[in-house]
Amino acid sequence: MKRILFFFGFWLCAQFAFVSMSMAQERREFYRSIRALGMGNSAVAVTNDESSLLLNPAGLGKLRNFYGTVFDPEIETSDKTVSMYNARAFSQPWTLADAIPAAVAVPGDQFHFRGQLFPSFVARNFGLGLLQKYDVDAVYDSTTARADTFYRNDLGLVLGYNLRLFDGRVKIGFTGRLINRIEVKETAFDTTQALDLPSLGTAGIAKEGTGFGGDIGIMLAAPWTMIPTIGAVLRDAGGTNFAMSSGQRLSQATSRPATVAQDLDVGIALFPIHRNNVRSVWTIEYKGVLTAQNETDPTKLYHGGVEVNFGDLLFVRAGYNQRYWTGGLELASERFQIQLASYGEEVGTAAASKEDRRYLFKVAFRF
Repeated sequence: MKRILFFFGFWLCAQFAFVSMSMAQERREFYRSIRALGMGNSAVAVTNDESSLLLNPAGLGKLRNFYGTVFDPEIETSDKTVSMYNARAFSQPWTLADAIPAAVAVPGDQFHFRGQLFPSFVARNFGLGLLQKYDVDAVYDSTTARADTFYRNDLGLVLGYNLRLFDGRVKIGFTGRLINRIEVKETAFDTTQALDLPSLGTAGIAKEGTGFGGDIGIMLAAPWTMIPTIGAVLRDAGGTNFAMSSGQRLSQATSRPATVAQDLDVGIALFPIHRNNVRSVWTIEYKGVLTAQNETDPTKLYHGGVEVNFGDLLFVRAGYNQRYWTGGLELASERFQIQLASYGEEVGTAAASKEDRRYLFKVAFRF
């Protein structure tokens, strides 16, 4: 076990030091959790709740009991989006019909909204959930009268299983997900056209399709002080395409969303216990091992964070995400959670960095 941990840790550090990277766009992930974002968007070596289904299925092996999440809305926006609201009020930020006019009102600033629900049931080594998620981004260029636009609406069923070996020191997890996706991805979107999805589908701009994808995750935990742990997830193993079927939610669509290439995230973590009812988590993570050559800005792949747990009631989080600070707070009880977080997303390039400061809120009810 020591040799495995040493080799994997050395390899991870080598990836940090030597990988070279070409896209100047925001990196898109299938799922993000508020806890991970408060810790620098680091999760693969530390996740241990229902989010394990989508972040690292091996984390299902860390659960001590079973529970269900009945209602857990998570909302994310940015400081610039709040300014846009002051310039042009909107009520449905998850739609292009509201996002595009707001972006037009403040040229050059990025409209951003993410909202998701993930009711689920998890137990040790098993879990299932239903995900509904919206991602909306738009930046209007007054010179060209066009907007760089991204819209994604995912509805999916997720099923996960984990296998524990060597008294839980090795955990190997698998997640399968059936996803219906509606997507708009245009760098020069005509803001004067009809903005409803049926019209955009007819025009070939809004794409829709259903596909099956899967993740394979692993956690290696050493039986030493602070439980050093290595985590890795092969995401969209073999690639995820959306050619299974279409027309379920947007019958007007004439094309399918782009295939998602498989990728690999790796991380390491420590879990020190400081005193009775006070413990912490320290982790670093490198995302996109298999697609790193497509990036020109290496900092977009570096993440790290810390969480301090006070009696499983109060959690304080901080971290580093793509050269920017992150932070978060959580108040929790057996049946209820309320969480706040903020992080900076790199939306520029290595030569001209640009931060988009984002804020999140989540409340969850469990049984």
